[in-house]
Amino acid sequence: MVEQSIWMQKVAADPGHSRWYIERFRAMARAGDDLVGEARLVDAMAPRGSRILDAGCGPGRIGGYLSSVGHDVVGVDVDPVLIEAAEEDHPGPLWLVGDLAELDLPARGIAEFFDVIVSAGNVMTFLAPSTRAQVLSRLRAHLRPDGRAVIGFGAGRDYEFDRFFADVAAADLTPDLLLSTWDLRPYTDDSDFLVAVLRPE
Repeated sequence: MVEQSIWMQKVAADPGHSRWYIERFRAMARAGDDLVGEARLVDAMAPRGSRILDAGCGPGRIGGYLSSVGHDVVGVDVDPVLIEAAEEDHPGPLWLVGDLAELDLPARGIAEFFDVIVSAGNVMTFLAPSTRAQVLSRLRAHLRPDGRAVIGFGAGRDYEFDRFFADVAAADLTPDLLLSTWDLRPYTDDSDFLVAVLRPE
């Protein structure tokens, strides 16, 4: 059994946390806010009809968009309340409850590798710190040899970028491209956000 994620610790401390999160994004969608910037970047990287894993999919805003534009999407999240919202708001993808640190989709009948794996919304910083390197290894195991993983999270969330890069290397992944935003601004040593496009070694 792996250490409980920081997200699920928050849910345990405040049982309404998941519902608050869902309604926050539903309200933003009703207001016309742009909620799919991350998904547009991933869509630009992937030929139409690509297999895409939304790792830490939450209520489905990214995977739902990618499915709507023609990709074959599987979304996985540890929080069953978020998965229920994804199924309700974004029918089409396969939404699964699961801990990314124990990700084994072939054991659940999903044997085909993924062209792209996306993990946005600060997912990496909501993992239990003891599982972060393990999660990267599990993602790597589900990626095609020529596939790419796209991971984005902010600074100041108890996961230093240097530590992340060390974990990336330990998972036999290597950066292809480093950005400071989802709209393609370059990463610098002063960046307070990281979008890393990774490929298998």
